[in-house]
Amino acid sequence: MVYAVSMHVIVGLGNPGEEYKHSRHNVGRAIVEAFTRRGDFDVWKDDRKAHAQVAKGEYEGEKAALLLPDTFMNRSGTAVLPFVKSKKAAERLIVVYDDIDLPLGSLKLSFGRSSGGHKGVESIIRSLKTKDFVRVRVGISPATASGKVRKPKTEQATIDFLMKAFRKPEEEKLKKITKRVHEALEVIVRDGRAAAMNEFN
Repeated sequence: MVYAVSMHVIVGLGNPGEEYKHSRHNVGRAIVEAFTRRGDFDVWKDDRKAHAQVAKGEYEGEKAALLLPDTFMNRSGTAVLPFVKSKKAAERLIVVYDDIDLPLGSLKLSFGRSSGGHKGVESIIRSLKTKDFVRVRVGISPATASGKVRKPKTEQATIDFLMKAFRKPEEEKLKKITKRVHEALEVIVRDGRAAAMNEFN
């Protein structure tokens, strides 16, 4: 299937499978999966060629495709590539993902930046051969009362943390940030990334 350059492609990063569904590393996938309720989108369909779940539709007259890669995180780019065929098309790509450097309940929009060490974003940059796409970074880390992020200190501890589910006290913050990300996606699609960055950063 050919997707027009003018179409927004919104990707939720995560790992496929029930065992990962509620993990911190899958927060991007969960948020985009829930975004179908905000617009006029089709039901999710399995695109076997791309190895992804896809829901096409519109938001306020703008065409969009929601994409959940069924590859594992470090191969996300292979699922995105069939939907984004040029650098111009990449500028209308929006990638939603977990960010361990931000506190839970926060988000940050960026464009044209490095991956920050996120394996899913690294894979997309490699596949598309460009950094010029919008990222919606969703905080997943606990923080002190002053707002300082408390991250795991070792690589194994980081992996264990990413694979864990959110704790009950954190779920209310997760609901609020999901709503906030949905609002940011709406502004990006309707008014452009600059307007969204001014409002949400």
